[in-house]
Amino acid sequence: MDADHGGSSGGGDSGSVHEGVRPRAVSHGPAEPEAPETVPARPGPGVGIAGLSFGHQVVAALALSLIGLLACAQVSMVFLHVAPSNTLTKQHGKSVDEWIYPEFEQNWKLFAPNPLQQNVAVHVRAEVAGADGRRTTDWISLTDADADAIRGNLLPSHVNQNELRRGWDFYVNSHDDRNRPNGLRGDLSERYVRRIAMLRLDGVELGGTVERIQMRSATRLVAPPSWSTEKAGTRPSYRVLPWWNVTADDLPAPRDAARGEEGEQ
Repeated sequence: MDADHGGSSGGGDSGSVHEGVRPRAVSHGPAEPEAPETVPARPGPGVGIAGLSFGHQVVAALALSLIGLLACAQVSMVFLHVAPSNTLTKQHGKSVDEWIYPEFEQNWKLFAPNPLQQNVAVHVRAEVAGADGRRTTDWISLTDADADAIRGNLLPSHVNQNELRRGWDFYVNSHDDRNRPNGLRGDLSERYVRRIAMLRLDGVELGGTVERIQMRSATRLVAPPSWSTEKAGTRPSYRVLPWWNVTADDLPAPRDAARGEEGEQ
């Protein structure tokens, strides 16, 4: 009994029965790596207004509310301004105008600028004193001369495009239907269009000295397109101005004299 017990407990005995039945690790292929432990991220700062302090959030909210109210007021005032006459515009029309016209006049309409629907031509004729006495010339179209200078010109002059047209508008807006001045600029507009006419006649051979001139406008509606059912008369309507005596101030300065004045300056 003692011998058996001593043999079983000895270290390094190759004849031990328990040595062959010692458990070993069983391998089933390569070991899978363990998933890393997820660490919760720290909350970052807020985005936009939410990231501001409470006091700044209140200020931002008030500013956005004010901007929204101003935008709504602007849209409402513009709508009332361009809308047809109604109860609101009759009662609060003055307030709407004060909002729309704060300092400078704004002539914008809902569909602006309004396209012109008529052609206006300015004509002039002269009373000429020549060797055979006085005679009156035929009507000369100043507008056609400007149009000929503009067509085909890549860089047309502003004189041909605007001088006569704006000068005539200046006269029409400064006079009533009977050609009587309706303000202080009436006399100025008369002298202005008279000098334009004499400047244009300076290059036309009339066979004598111009003593008087007369101007008129021929207004003709633009014909509607062929596919339109709209009917519009295209016969011109005339506005004839009275005869004006030509003075020395109406005559263009001689070229030699103008060059002399430029040299002195």
